[in-house]
Amino acid sequence: MVRVLLKRSDVNPDRPDTEYGRTPLRGLPRMGMGGVVSAMLERSDVNPEKADKWSKTPLYRAVAYGHEGAVRMLLERGGVNPNTADTVFGQTLLSWAAEHGHERVMKILLERNDVNPNKADHCSQTPLSLAANNGHEGVVRMLLERSDISANKVDSLSRTQLSRAAEMGHERIVRLLLQWASANRDTAVTEYGQTLSWAAANGREGVVRVFLEWNDVNPDTPDTRYGRTPLWWAADNRHEGIVKMLLQRNDVNPNTPDTECGRAPLWCAAVKGYEGVIRMLLQRNDINPNTPDTEYGGTLLLWAAGNGHEGVVRMLL
Repeated sequence: MVRVLLKRSDVNPDRPDTEYGRTPLRGLPRMGMGGVVSAMLERSDVNPEKADKWSKTPLYRAVAYGHEGAVRMLLERGGVNPNTADTVFGQTLLSWAAEHGHERVMKILLERNDVNPNKADHCSQTPLSLAANNGHEGVVRMLLERSDISANKVDSLSRTQLSRAAEMGHERIVRLLLQWASANRDTAVTEYGQTLSWAAANGREGVVRVFLEWNDVNPDTPDTRYGRTPLWWAADNRHEGIVKMLLQRNDVNPNTPDTECGRAPLWCAAVKGYEGVIRMLLQRNDINPNTPDTEYGGTLLLWAAGNGHEGVVRMLL
């Protein structure tokens, strides 16, 4: 039917709808209709760069849905800029492909000299950041194999690709990024200790285990905002497996308080009634259960009793 209509001189093949600004070509890549895309592009009066109300061109849609055939045809049409960012999110075609894990489309785009693999969006997230955050290992590996890739950029929240992957529990990607950092030590900026805190706070045991395998990781590094160590975050969120792993290390101080309220890991667990965490902490000989917090001067026993944690009170008496 589309081919029949395209043969008519009284049919405008590039006319958008009035609500969303979608042209006929803009709607085709989503359905992967390569034959129809080819027929549309044969018309000289079809603009492959025409964007909808979200500033998404037909090429953007083809990339987002992973239709490499349509991507190739659109790129072969003259006048298409593969490095243009949309106006809503500031994402390039490569960013869209990376975020959705479309490896074949990534390969097509990376073969071009006019594609910048490090271009960030409005949130300062690069294609590598988006791939790492969403767990697309193949895309991450593909990007890290390039000599012009930057794996140490931080986003608008001062987060690295490594911290994003660690927070989400993507163990294999964390390992890949650590290996890249070790091979590129002169240019790598990876806050290992603080990234470990992201993994500990979110209960990512596998990621914590990966970090602890690396000799240059300090498992007792506090974060810069609150001064909280990985052990502090694990204890505060009741991640007993991670607490156990960290307490087995000789380079972890179980008494380190945060800088915001002066509360140590044991204090946090006692206030919330986490008996399992408390039991593990009290097995350490270097734990002082009588240290008060610096904000109110309250002891562990006072806070545990005040919050009605009978089991914790019995353990402290």
